[in-house]
Amino acid sequence: MLNIFTLANGRLFQEEIESLEELTKFQPIWVDLEAPTLEEKRWIKQHYGLSIPEDAMDEDIEESARFYEEDNGELHIRSDFLIDDDEDPRSVRVAFILNQHNTNLKSRGVLFSIHDEDVPVFRLLRMRARRAPGLIEDAKEVLLKLFDADAEYSADTLEGIYDELEKVSTQVLAGDVTDARAGEVLAAIARQEDLNGRIRRNVMDTRRAVSFMMRSKMLNAEQFEEARQILRDIESLDNHTAFLFDKINFLMDATVGFININQNKIIKIFSVASVALLPPTLIASVYGMNFKFMPELDWSLGYPYALGLMLASALGPMWYFRKRGWLK
Repeated sequence: MLNIFTLANGRLFQEEIESLEELTKFQPIWVDLEAPTLEEKRWIKQHYGLSIPEDAMDEDIEESARFYEEDNGELHIRSDFLIDDDEDPRSVRVAFILNQHNTNLKSRGVLFSIHDEDVPVFRLLRMRARRAPGLIEDAKEVLLKLFDADAEYSADTLEGIYDELEKVSTQVLAGDVTDARAGEVLAAIARQEDLNGRIRRNVMDTRRAVSFMMRSKMLNAEQFEEARQILRDIESLDNHTAFLFDKINFLMDATVGFININQNKIIKIFSVASVALLPPTLIASVYGMNFKFMPELDWSLGYPYALGLMLASALGPMWYFRKRGWLK
């Protein structure tokens, strides 16, 4: 899918492009390619002279190759954006290409973004730019606003983690944690831990991208200050993710502790039962001996006597254990 965004009266307007002829009619500041086809890449090449790298969205690309500047003045930034999906939270790699210096290229002043699927941050910026005049001034501003919205999206996701952990904390600290509930709690904690880790990695990636923009000297004074504010916001998010990791570890340890307590209760029951059954076992062993002269063998009440003695020898230790509180 190929979408272009033009700037008019301080607002950002979106147009979906379905042919090369349509592309030539507009002068956009932002060209967004979502899962682009070979034909759409060819349109970009023909009209703007820009070749989309084959590895633009590769996940395993080296960190040092994700932020660089070409000899022709093109800035290349590959950054990850978070998708907070309840069933499958994930990060999406987005490749940005921006040329602000080479006037010989038709792509000058146009931001190109390439990604495999729609990103919530992109939708958020499009909505804001349509409603707020003057929010966007140029292509650099689009890129900055995307990273700003990404930091805000990460903050909102962190608030969601706080809420989920609050629910888990209520269940754990209630004290009545069965093995089945403990399994559910551990699964919920693991999901939040994974999401928190993705947020931490995402904001770290955003920090690197914004820092690269600041070092490239492409920003004016106002945009440079905006970039610094984004970095300050990211720093505060780092503190929140660190706190959440500590809280997650505490809840994990508490839940595992309850599981151990439940297991110890079961083991204690078996231990007490085995000790309580030792006297009856001894009595049964004695009367099971095959000696010729055993007085009780000829006694008519010998059998019920032995059973009663075994029962009494079992109940005696059980009564003692209960009195000492070992069965609680």
